[in-house]
Amino acid sequence: MILNYPLQALQQLFAQPEADALGPEVSIIPIRQEQLKRKLGDRFRELDVPLEVTWPNGEKEALLFVLKEETDPRRFSTHRLAHYCLDLSELRNTKRVVPVVIFLRGQTFDLSLRLGGNRHTYLEFIYLSCLLSQLPWQKYQHSSNIVARLNLPNMHYEQKDKIHVYAQAFRGLQQLESDPALQDKYIDFIDIYAQLSNINIITHTRFSKWKPSPSAIKTSECSKECSKVRLQYSPA
Repeated sequence: MILNYPLQALQQLFAQPEADALGPEVSIIPIRQEQLKRKLGDRFRELDVPLEVTWPNGEKEALLFVLKEETDPRRFSTHRLAHYCLDLSELRNTKRVVPVVIFLRGQTFDLSLRLGGNRHTYLEFIYLSCLLSQLPWQKYQHSSNIVARLNLPNMHYEQKDKIHVYAQAFRGLQQLESDPALQDKYIDFIDIYAQLSNINIITHTRFSKWKPSPSAIKTSECSKECSKVRLQYSPA
């Protein structure tokens, strides 16, 4: 998702404090992981998406965003992230590096790294964090940012709102993405993270236009076919 919508991902959701001032004139390109692995050798530590932001005519020095998606906060390591950022800084010959961690579930208390003695701190490392499961979905339900809309099922909501969260994510996909291939891709994304069950579909009558066919309701969990049916009948 970050590769398909890099500016939207950085600006409103994952790295807003650093990306707010980025305009449409910037160029954002992923740094190839294969290149990093080849040049960093044994020190290579794979993260999800390193992005390089450049300005026209080189009016500003390039800015690197290191984005790490973490599903289990217990496995996250500030030391590992700091190692990677230092490696990347050396490789790209820049000190303009912004580390960002996206926690899908829960949070970590491993928020910073300080190395020092009795008198001084000699190395201090912090990072931007986005706790998706703590963001209120209502704040983003009408957002024009497609990354925010697609991630509504990953945000905080009550179970009674589950169908509405699901519908708003699909509405965002329909309204903000016209490419059929990307629509198909992110239908599956919404389906996986929403974990909608047949009980949700059958018993919920809030949206009268949602009338999935019997063939769509086959299993206890939402299938790909079912998700496409709900996209077709999502509220206007």
